[in-house]
Amino acid sequence: MKLFSYRDLRVLLLLIILTLVAIYTQEQRLSTTSWYQSIPVVVFPINGDNTTATENYISKLKTADFKGIDAFFSKQGKRYKLTAASPTITRLGSSINSEPPAPPADRSNTLAVMFWSLQLRYWAYQHTPDSESNSNRIRLYVIYHQSKQGPLPHSLGLQKGLIGVIHAYANPKQKQQNHIVMVHEILHTVVASDKYDHRNQPIFPIGYAKPQQKPLYPQRFAEIMAGRKALSKNEAEMPYSLRHVTVGPETAQEINWIEP
Repeated sequence: MKLFSYRDLRVLLLLIILTLVAIYTQEQRLSTTSWYQSIPVVVFPINGDNTTATENYISKLKTADFKGIDAFFSKQGKRYKLTAASPTITRLGSSINSEPPAPPADRSNTLAVMFWSLQLRYWAYQHTPDSESNSNRIRLYVIYHQSKQGPLPHSLGLQKGLIGVIHAYANPKQKQQNHIVMVHEILHTVVASDKYDHRNQPIFPIGYAKPQQKPLYPQRFAEIMAGRKALSKNEAEMPYSLRHVTVGPETAQEINWIEP
């Protein structure tokens, strides 16, 4: 008599894999939300449009080009009296000649999202061009495009695996706004949630940098997880740089910068 069918073994193997992934993910979460020491962040550039112009842009990138990210986290961390003086240490990694799998069109399909999440983490395992441990570092796969291509695909940050997939412009003039997107997705990897609605409008009050301000509009700063500063009830714009962005108390609580 057959005790297990081939299908049963496949299900059992999948359950074992999911259990191991869950345990590893929980360890990653604990190691990156204590904030007693700096979290390494590594940027792996990808030529997203296969143009010579984008390749030239990537070839000129240096670690110093991303120091604005660390300066933002350091400044905001001081506001919340973090132990680590530099919450993040960002550096440039090697470029990659492969793009990560695209997320499912229907984000409400839980099984499809779960399968894509596993695909993305396996892709990252295959295409991370170094042998360092990924247990407590954040990997940003930054896909660069030319500005003339218009609006970019949506970026994302995945807490499971500490992975960010960033779509950015290969244009020095847009470096500052690229940094805003990178910081937003870094915070997603440490469990911060979005604070904008379906119209991309900041949600009041949690998506406002100063919800107590009078008059309320225009807001001078943007809450990082809202990504845009409210100019009126139905109007908002992306700030020029991280100098006009802040970490609000709800986000700070989510990422364990303050007590609930």
